[in-house]
Amino acid sequence: MAAIATVDGWTERAAELDIPRQAFIDGRYTDAHDGATFACVSPIDGRELAQVAACTAEDVDRAVAGARAAFAAGTWATAAPKERKRVLLRLAELMREHADELGLLETLDMGKPIREARDTDVRLAAECIQYYAEAVDKVYDEIAPTSRDAVAMIYREPLGVVGAVVPWNFPLLMASWKLGPALAVGNSVVLKPAEQSPLTALRLGALASEAGLPDGVLQVVPGDGPGAGQPLGLHPDVDMIAFTGSTEVGKRFLRYAGESNMKRISLECGGKSPHIVLPDCHDLPAAASAAAWGVFYNQGEVCNAGTRLVVHEQIKDEFMDLLLAAARDIAPGNPLDPETNLGAMVDQTQTERVMGYIETGREEGADLILGGSRVRTDTGGFYIEPTVFDRVRNDMTIAREEIFGPVLSTIEVGSEAEAVTVANDTMYGLAAAVWTDSVDAAHRVARAIRAGVVWVNTFDAGDITSPFGGFKQSGFGRDKSIHALEKYADLKTVWIGLRP
Repeated sequence: MAAIATVDGWTERAAELDIPRQAFIDGRYTDAHDGATFACVSPIDGRELAQVAACTAEDVDRAVAGARAAFAAGTWATAAPKERKRVLLRLAELMREHADELGLLETLDMGKPIREARDTDVRLAAECIQYYAEAVDKVYDEIAPTSRDAVAMIYREPLGVVGAVVPWNFPLLMASWKLGPALAVGNSVVLKPAEQSPLTALRLGALASEAGLPDGVLQVVPGDGPGAGQPLGLHPDVDMIAFTGSTEVGKRFLRYAGESNMKRISLECGGKSPHIVLPDCHDLPAAASAAAWGVFYNQGEVCNAGTRLVVHEQIKDEFMDLLLAAARDIAPGNPLDPETNLGAMVDQTQTERVMGYIETGREEGADLILGGSRVRTDTGGFYIEPTVFDRVRNDMTIAREEIFGPVLSTIEVGSEAEAVTVANDTMYGLAAAVWTDSVDAAHRVARAIRAGVVWVNTFDAGDITSPFGGFKQSGFGRDKSIHALEKYADLKTVWIGLRP
């Protein structure tokens, strides 16, 4: 189906949209145990979209019990891989059929441009589910190379109940990164979406049921961190938490695991990615465009955003002119307009947080050379223009802490070695990039930087076939690729002694 082509068309579609409001537990929508709700507010204009079920410990208990019962029943967990494949392929197909609806829910809920929500996020989410569906019947168990008096079979078995806790910046895509491999292996999943953006997760629950997923295998419990996230992390019958979000909250889930049942944890946390431009880079316009989009894409609400521009002094002046020209072509607009390339911040709280960092940058002596203000305030929504700081030191707050907004810090260096030192001088290690025409420098820098992904002469490139995750306090465990299946399975050895 062709996408709606005009802002009026999307606005009319939004007025007709049936917004999911209830938790999805045991195959049906249901209110929270105590009937509590919270306001789901659109950052586009500040209006309330719906009152959504505010799940608490009682609801988490119910969801986990249903997920455990479904796992124990074995209808999904012990189904032949080709049967799980069939259901997941159908789910991917349904996601594509409902691309307009899912994209619109995403845009209304968290403010990203509809073009990105529908044509990128929904497309990649469906591709992710399809990838793991197609992979599951191609992963073999093993026979150990024992002596001839024994046979040792090594099986991969699902863990049981997985709690998936996902962030608000890419709600559907991050959910799919967890659900695809976890469900493909045979687990039951309790999905806890961010309270700022629960809508696509709630709709996904019903689509999964329509695709043929047995009741209880996918539960969706909206709510805030203390109400739903903490009880899920502490639950003694949850076997794993797969989390994407801030480093601060990731550390809480580590504590929850230790305080409960030693459940395993996978964490994809914050980042402060360095974007290095060396003096032998001859395609400076391409590098400048990548540096601008690398920090302003998705309103800067990206964990691997290239928020630290590390540029060599020999080319800095020329490069900054190109960067500012590229940045001026990126401006906040109505997210329902297909021509908009920068949307709204997710909510008032995040807007105030980002504006606080901008003020801190000024106070600490960085030069604000572009942006720095809220715009489109007459809409009632939350918009910040692309912002660039120059003369930033790597010990400044705006260079140390994850801002999660459209704010770039420019750090000048005098050598490749200094660039690597600056790049690694951070508690994070999610991603990095380097622009150079030297194959030697490309390899030297890529190997020297402590990060889970290093791009060379590009930024934020990749697809579902390559793993994604971080070093240091950016977390551990990997999403995407065939490797992600490993963290949702346990190895079991069955040793059979053979009679002579």
